[in-house]
Amino acid sequence: MKKLTLCVSALALLTASACQPAAQLTSDNSAPVSTADSFKRQTFSPRVEDMIAEMTLDEKLAQISCVWLKKGDFLDDQGNFQPEEMEKIHPHGIGCFARPQDTQGMEREIERKGVNDATVVRSMTGRNPAGTVALVNDIQKWHIENTRLGIPTLFHEEGLHGYQAFEATSFPQSIALAATFDDELAERIYSITAREIRARGVHHVLSPVVDVALDPRWGRIEETFGEDPYLVSRMGVAAVKGFQGLGEGDDFPIADDKVLTTLKHMTGHGQPEAGMNVGPANVSDRTLYEVFFPPFEAAVQEAKAASVMASYNEIDGVPSHANSWLLNDVLRDEWGFDGAVVADYFAINELQGRHGIVDNIGDAGALSLRSGVDMELPDGVAFYELKERIEADDYSVDYVDQAVGRVLTMKERGRVFETPYADADYATEITGNAEARAVALEAAQKAPVLLKNDGILPLDRSKYKRIAVIGPNAAITVLGGYSDEPKQTISILDGIEAEVGDEIDVVNAQGVTLTDNRSWWDDEVNLIDPEQNMRDIGIAVSVARGADLVILAIGGDESTSREAWSETHPGDRNEITLIGQQKDLVDAIGTLDIPTVGVVISGRPLALSNVEDNLDAILYGWILGQETGTAVADILFGKVNPSGKMPVSVPRTVGQIPAFYYHKPTARRGYAFGDASPLYAFGHGLSYTSFEMSEPTLSNATIGTDGTTTVSIDVTNSGDVAGDEIVQMYIRDKISSVTRPVKELKGFERVSLEAGETKTVSFDIGPKALRFYDINMNRVVEPGAFDVMVGNSSQNLQTVTLEVK
Repeated sequence: MKKLTLCVSALALLTASACQPAAQLTSDNSAPVSTADSFKRQTFSPRVEDMIAEMTLDEKLAQISCVWLKKGDFLDDQGNFQPEEMEKIHPHGIGCFARPQDTQGMEREIERKGVNDATVVRSMTGRNPAGTVALVNDIQKWHIENTRLGIPTLFHEEGLHGYQAFEATSFPQSIALAATFDDELAERIYSITAREIRARGVHHVLSPVVDVALDPRWGRIEETFGEDPYLVSRMGVAAVKGFQGLGEGDDFPIADDKVLTTLKHMTGHGQPEAGMNVGPANVSDRTLYEVFFPPFEAAVQEAKAASVMASYNEIDGVPSHANSWLLNDVLRDEWGFDGAVVADYFAINELQGRHGIVDNIGDAGALSLRSGVDMELPDGVAFYELKERIEADDYSVDYVDQAVGRVLTMKERGRVFETPYADADYATEITGNAEARAVALEAAQKAPVLLKNDGILPLDRSKYKRIAVIGPNAAITVLGGYSDEPKQTISILDGIEAEVGDEIDVVNAQGVTLTDNRSWWDDEVNLIDPEQNMRDIGIAVSVARGADLVILAIGGDESTSREAWSETHPGDRNEITLIGQQKDLVDAIGTLDIPTVGVVISGRPLALSNVEDNLDAILYGWILGQETGTAVADILFGKVNPSGKMPVSVPRTVGQIPAFYYHKPTARRGYAFGDASPLYAFGHGLSYTSFEMSEPTLSNATIGTDGTTTVSIDVTNSGDVAGDEIVQMYIRDKISSVTRPVKELKGFERVSLEAGETKTVSFDIGPKALRFYDINMNRVVEPGAFDVMVGNSSQNLQTVTLEVK
């Protein structure tokens, strides 16, 4: 979401397709727009309506605008609030304040002012919990006491995998959480994240990401819950419930330890052209409804997500920030969403500067506002440009009033009016506490996926006198994007040393350095000179020689897979293999003929087919957060039985993209000289024990189109140790009026079993699991035969037939 790019000329009338009603736009985006354009303003609570009636136009425009990079205009070099400067610049207040803990905007202001001392940046007010609270309280006090109506601002922060703030808990990245297939765990994680954010006086978080991700080249895939609409939906609903504490039947306002959520990014963002961030999403209406819409719809209807963020990309020539069909017809009219739509950072500007559908920022603001965007992030520019147009009767103030009402309603729902201030002592106490750390460790233990094991794992410590921990990710803790500095981090080297103590000699070498700047933020990042890496590989081989076990910590870091928010800040890749000279490192260690375990830490799925043969075991950890090393050591030495499953299909080569499992019957027919199957299938993951499953049975083998049944299967731990299995249910409509995928995930359950124990797992099947969009784009259940498939991966399934009449 954090975007540091530019701004973007005339959009023709947004035409309708078979299932897309025409958006309510004029053919000329700069033309006057009035209430005569069949516009009916949303109504709000009496308090909100009274405030709107009392507001001047300046005050209204301030409410739908934000401040981030420009915060340096009213904060001093230490990050302290300067009320007199605020009064000069924003006499009407601001509706939104972005990231009060964040130094990124301040760093740019400090650089502009000629102050470059890193210690100054580190000591700025917003960094620690107490400092953030002091800043938030000062700004809120000014708004309440010094603006005419006393309306507090709405602070927002990032919470992708924990609060992105100094000392806050850093949980595994979203893609790793998806690998747990544990939505109850996800709800607990985001509940803790909400508590840490709210404790600093912030009521709004720009999370979770519910994009379905279908391209492993895309640098933001780590921010997602994977490739499957059902899995993303369940994890997304869990995240929103954790943040807000609401579900079906509940209503706003939220509790004092909760925050308002923002679903990101609507939509098609997860399959950009050529895998490049912000690229066009060349997808059909059917694909939107069947793949990309379901997680948003579920989070809106089941968990009452408070806001939605429009995506940067275009769909069929229409950027999402100018897509009234998307934001009004689908989101609001079809799904019943009544919250606010917030702009992605600088995306309104990009309607002019990048997309080229308007020729000035004012037109960009006018178009986005009437297309359904309610709040401009991160700094107010475009909406302020509407003042003269409104005063000249060239633009209806109704659009502004509607957006203001939605923003004020968010403040009502978040109890910002009642609880504008925070307590510094409580924020310090609650941030990164023991409970949060324990949950971070639990998640890091459940997420890794065991992809290969020739019997070496779990490690028998009695066999080893000297262990070499080698690789670029051995002695660091990769946290991934949208991270800050937690109270502690445990590297893989740290974890193994703590596990074995003085019993085993542990040696270390880096072997390969991936880039010259391990930064998610900085633009300038370059690969290391191969000759330097080859020299370091020689050193690593020397260190490993004489060891009786090698643990290779390979993969990527924050600089090799990240959000590409501008052409000068790349983060997407044209390959899916190990970056740099890591293959050379694996090959070189392989020549030593020493048992070798690969631990992959990566935000993206990597094709390991060219290094598999040199690894006796592969543990795919994704990005595991602050407790990485402890969790990895626990798994390697058998304290924890690995239970993660792949949340994406991993292609063998880049030429297989897209490789998602729920393809149509005519797809994946094969290549002339290559294997078309995935290297690692969706839902796949090994264990230290073995599981057996009975044949699935149906409680009713025949049901009506509105009927229900249950499929059940007995799961037995037939091995010697306790373990968790993730049982998965897939469904296929065998004969349908339009083509359907070969299988679709419609249920999953994590089950814990002692050795020899058997449990019955059941899944309910009803219209929601069987319905699809027919040739007329109506959502229906068609009579006929359905394959109900149950197993432990998308490729290891047993089938029973359900008849629907």
